Amino acid sequence: MKTFLSFFLCLLAQFVWAQSADKQAVLDVEKARFAAQVSKNAEVMNRLLADDLVYTHSNGKTEGKQTYIQDIVEGKSNYVALDPLEQHVRLYGNTAVVNGICAVKMNNDNKPTEFKLRYTDVYVKKNGQWQLVSWQSLRII
Repeated sequence: MKTFLSFFLCLLAQFVWAQSADKQAVLDVEKARFAAQVSKNAEVMNRLLADDLVYTHSNGKTEGKQTYIQDIVEGKSNYVALDPLEQHVRLYGNTAVVNGICAVKMNNDNKPTEFKLRYTDVYVKKNGQWQLVSWQSLRII
């Protein structure tokens, strides 16, 4: 019985550690994605965004991967800073749901603006890499 209990506890510890590692990996990808948006790094965004991305902005506008990246690179969406204030990750196999709040600084048409967003995004692990498949946000007033 002691051997079985030890084996079970060992398996449980490995499961908890794997969950924790995956949650941290998702947060790391999210941080890299925010940084790529600010630096207009299309290569990083292309790697971290799924081909079938559905990105719904806080104003209701919806974009796919290529349009979203293009708008950032061309300055239509000109992020100055994206700072996460709250992030909670839930894992469901190869899917992660992130609920968070972030502070956004942008320059649109040479007009600086700052606001906070409450968001939900979904990542899927494909070939060992977490990729964003869905984002939806709303402004916090």
